[in-house]
Amino acid sequence: MEIMPTYEYECGACAHQFEEFQSIVEKPLKKCPKCGKRKLRRLFGTGTAILFKGGGFYQTDYRSESYKSAAKADQEASKPAAETNSKASSENGSTATKKSSKSTT
Repeated sequence: MEIMPTYEYECGACAHQFEEFQSIVEKPLKKCPKCGKRKLRRLFGTGTAILFKGGGFYQTDYRSESYKSAAKADQEASKPAAETNSKASSENGSTATKKSSKSTT
């Protein structure tokens, strides 16, 4: 199977820009299709990325069941602590509001 990315080109003579679907092993084009001059250059950073879709392409797709269960346990253990901290901070905020309202009257 051969990879066929889309490359973007720009002509240095007439500023014509276009995309070309080429094999990854093909040499870059040199002649502009619009003006015919040999001032064509391939633009960097465009069209050369390969996108993998679906499962099985990431390291985390192959985690063991023991790792997954330990991660889930850690996540569950951290939930109550986060909820307790948020409740305490909201209670402190309401107390501070009450104190400040008393001092203004």
